[in-house]
Amino acid sequence: MTPGPTVPRGRLLVLSGPSGVGKTAVADRLLKDPRIARAVTATTRAPRTGERDGVDYLFLAVDEFRLRLAAGWFLEHADVYGRLYGTPKSSVEDVLASGRHCLLVVDVQGVATLRAAGTTATYILLEPPSRAELERRLKARGSDDLASQQRRLEEAARELARTDLFELRVVNDDLDDAARTVAATVGVDLR
Repeated sequence: MTPGPTVPRGRLLVLSGPSGVGKTAVADRLLKDPRIARAVTATTRAPRTGERDGVDYLFLAVDEFRLRLAAGWFLEHADVYGRLYGTPKSSVEDVLASGRHCLLVVDVQGVATLRAAGTTATYILLEPPSRAELERRLKARGSDDLASQQRRLEEAARELARTDLFELRVVNDDLDDAARTVAATVGVDLR
C-alpha cells in the first residue's frame, strides 16, 4: 500500500506588540481564514469574561505551569505583569502538521525567547499609530487602573524599541488593512 500525499507544512507566524495595540483584534480577523489557526497558549492569569479554558488559553495554576516549564513543555514562556504565559510545543506542531499556518500572539519577551532559540518564523511587530492612540485604547479597555495603564505605556516604549527582533512592522491604524498585511506574509489574501 502506498502512502497518500503528504500535506505541506504550514508556516509559523508570530504577532507581537505592546498591550492595547490590537493584537487580539488583528488575530481574530486572521483566524476567520481557515488556512490560519492559532496555537493555544497557557497562562496563570484568571480568565476574562467569555474566555474558555482550552480554547482561548490553557488556564493553569502557577505550580502546574512551573512543573510543565521544568519538563520542557513550552516553546517559549515569559512573565508578563506578574502572570506567566507560555506556548506549548505540541500546540504549534499540531497546527503546522495540519498544513495550516500557525499564528502565535506573544509579547516582545516571547519573541526574544523564540529568536534566541532559533525558532524559524515570520516575526511581525504591530505598532500603534501614536502614543496618544495607544493610551486611548488602554483606557477604553477598562481592565486596568491608572497605575497599570501607565506601567503598560512605559513598557510599550521599551517593546517598540526592539524593532531588531522583527522582519515586518505594521501600524494598526486600520484593523482590516493591518490584518491583510499580516496575512500576506504567508501568502493568504484576506478579501
